[in-house]
Amino acid sequence: MSAFIATLDAILVVARIVFLVSAVAAAAICVVDWAVRTRRISPFSGVARFFRGSIDPLMAPIERRLVRGGGIPSNAPWWALAAVVVGGIVVIWLLGFIRAQVESTAFAAGAGSRGILRLVVQWIFGILQIALFARVIASWIRTSPSSWWVRWSYTLTEPLLRPLRRFIPPVGGMLDLTPLVAYVILTLLSGLVVNALPL
Repeated sequence: MSAFIATLDAILVVARIVFLVSAVAAAAICVVDWAVRTRRISPFSGVARFFRGSIDPLMAPIERRLVRGGGIPSNAPWWALAAVVVGGIVVIWLLGFIRAQVESTAFAAGAGSRGILRLVVQWIFGILQIALFARVIASWIRTSPSSWWVRWSYTLTEPLLRPLRRFIPPVGGMLDLTPLVAYVILTLLSGLVVNALPL
């Protein structure tokens, strides 16, 4: 198990370096592409022709989504850069999360059935918190609750949020604070329940 954790640590180090290099390269490309799109660089220059022929086709899907959402096409490079940065952060977080779970599983297995019980309880609370997070992200990008990739989060969290909505009205008639309140409650409950379990 320790060899597997050491391998994950090495992968994490490499992923961080790759992400940093990718983010710097993406930032440079996006700045130049934005400058070409906003005509800060002459549209007749070799750089502009290269970017129109090579980079703009890669930006086309982002640009289409941006235009459909009412955005400005020249902002597509900034959205692409944000996607690279967020994607890299998510990948690094997932690798760290997997490493932590492997380490927790090894520790729990060494502690016997009580350790496994504590781990399962932590996982249940963790899955509910991830479901709340996924639901909030889906609401920000206006994804339908019936979409296959987000439906599970609504199924898991609606029994938690429905009772809270009776007591917590939306702020300004639009902002639903119940996912945040539910997340805090789950965090507190997780600590109380796990600490109450015997070692």
